[in-house]
Amino acid sequence: MDINTFQPRTDFSALHEGVEAIRTQIGKVIVGQHQMVDLLIAGLLTQGHVLIEGVPGVAKTLTAKLLAQCVDADFSRIQFTPDLMPADVLGTSVFNPQTREFEYKKGPVFSNLVLIDEINRAPAKTQSALFEVMEERQITNDGTTYALDRPFMVIATQNPIEQEGTYRLPEAQLDRFLFKIEVKYPDLQQEVAVLHSIDRLHSTTDLVQQAQKVVTATEIINYQNLVRQVRIDEKLLHYIAAIVHETRMNASLYLGASPRASIAVMNCAKAIAAMRNRDFVIPDDVVEMVPHVLRHRIMLTPEKEMEGISTDDVIAQIIKMVEVPR
Repeated sequence: MDINTFQPRTDFSALHEGVEAIRTQIGKVIVGQHQMVDLLIAGLLTQGHVLIEGVPGVAKTLTAKLLAQCVDADFSRIQFTPDLMPADVLGTSVFNPQTREFEYKKGPVFSNLVLIDEINRAPAKTQSALFEVMEERQITNDGTTYALDRPFMVIATQNPIEQEGTYRLPEAQLDRFLFKIEVKYPDLQQEVAVLHSIDRLHSTTDLVQQAQKVVTATEIINYQNLVRQVRIDEKLLHYIAAIVHETRMNASLYLGASPRASIAVMNCAKAIAAMRNRDFVIPDDVVEMVPHVLRHRIMLTPEKEMEGISTDDVIAQIIKMVEVPR
């Protein structure tokens, strides 16, 4: 049976149309980078957070802003700097002289889509302010807990080249990101197309305005509920667990992935299946998602780092080692 002609038992037509509409709107501006766009959408559908890494000028921030432009929901952008304090992100209690009481003034993180630019430029105390909000979708201030509205997604960017004035993200923080997307340079033809696109506009600000709002926050929540209904076979659950378990046994790795990584692979595979109008996961979905889910959750041994081996190389070796279920 051809899976491309299979009719799903769960109706994913609305989700599929919404995803295509987002792709179309972003494609008006972004040339290529189809994988980055699909991973951002998958992160949104699985209530995950995404870390985008790439050199300056490869449209990391622009793509995140375009995704927010396509969704009719609240959006905020936070530029991380070395002097940024946790209160600048989460908010703080301010004394009201009229009521003689402290009132909580919510910070910019109280939004549906939050873009954090250059996340590695803020010190650890500011980065740690995101722990609770990213994992539990809530903020605790002065003993009171404030829940964030759904959908909620953090999209963070960082530059892997520049080291001056930056702070390495703690492993606990990295583990809270669903994906780490590595953005490469465009090829020659794509760069020519970018120049043509910019040449037709008066300013780069006009780029974001090219995208229109095509889905609502309520529709995104409905899509997220649909993704949970995607079926995954027992053999594929064992396959995912075996891949993640192998990262803890591999001699090239100092740190393996946690069970949170297994859950992330499963959820992302479900999202990709739903985006392709299937109500079941196939092994190719798992294999496609594994590098993006694991690359920031594992650490090479010092010896392997000196040899120039990357985490993606080790992940590829592990995928070849683990038998694919039939």
